[in-house]
Amino acid sequence: MLGQVIELIEKHDRFAITSHVRPDGDSLGSSLALCWILRGLNKEAEVVICDRVPNAYTRLPGSHSVRMVSDIDRSYDAVFVIECSDITRPGLPSLGDCFVVNIDHHSTTALFGNLNWIDSTAAAVGEMIYNLAKAIGAKITPEIASCVYAALLTDTGSFHFSNTTERTFKIASDLVRYGAQPAKLSQAIFYNYPYARLRLLGSVLSTLERDESGRIAWIRMTREVMEMAGALEEDSDNIINYPLTIGDVEAVAFFREMDNSIYRVSLRSKNRVNVARVAEEFGGGGHSNASGFTIQAGYEDLSQEVISKLRLAVESAPQANTREIKPR
Repeated sequence: MLGQVIELIEKHDRFAITSHVRPDGDSLGSSLALCWILRGLNKEAEVVICDRVPNAYTRLPGSHSVRMVSDIDRSYDAVFVIECSDITRPGLPSLGDCFVVNIDHHSTTALFGNLNWIDSTAAAVGEMIYNLAKAIGAKITPEIASCVYAALLTDTGSFHFSNTTERTFKIASDLVRYGAQPAKLSQAIFYNYPYARLRLLGSVLSTLERDESGRIAWIRMTREVMEMAGALEEDSDNIINYPLTIGDVEAVAFFREMDNSIYRVSLRSKNRVNVARVAEEFGGGGHSNASGFTIQAGYEDLSQEVISKLRLAVESAPQANTREIKPR
């Protein structure tokens, strides 16, 4: 499929790149990297998304040229859709009328594109974009290297998650050689928070609960709490990782109220606990250790059902020896 993507790029000249609502480090970093690659090949390319660029990624090269749109408003030879589970995720109603190239690394992604390049072995879509750059013969500039590095850094949880492999570090090493600056990128992404985020963090963590086994934890964010903190929804990103730092906890749920009775539920886990299967039961998906879904439901019933399914996921997971790290 990579060969077909390369052939498309070589034959055409005008491209758009988009991603899901509330873009994250992988979706935005990959989109920007692809834009830089296409422009380096003398193609017309731009990144268009329906939401603003989150504060954490405003220092990525090219982020200020991203256009915020409510729909596809220009003609393109093709639109690259980055890291989206289905064609509705970018929030662009006319996207289905375009020639769509679907690029993702989630195995649960629908094959909604005219071309579908899915690689579930990749740690991040950024890894796939890097492979595309190498395969098409593009010059890897510091801008491309920085954007791909940001994608890898964020989607591996700063190289903490189980999708981190020898290949991940090899690519990261290459990117540093091409001009990515790990310390500056980490500071820009993780040490660039607004005051409101810290106020929100304190309020959300105060809702922390665990089940009787101590292996499952959950937190909740209401619209009222977010407004009292003066925070934006993006300020709640990654808060879910805090409960996961508890030694005995193996699975975490974060219930974020988007509107009356509409919740965005994020799920995280350690070791071999597969929370993607839980998310799929609610119409979502993602990675084995990081997934989520959006649903309209009452909080009490929803939380009980999710915690119950997480309990089953934890109990059925193959046991891993977490007391000693043994070489492979």
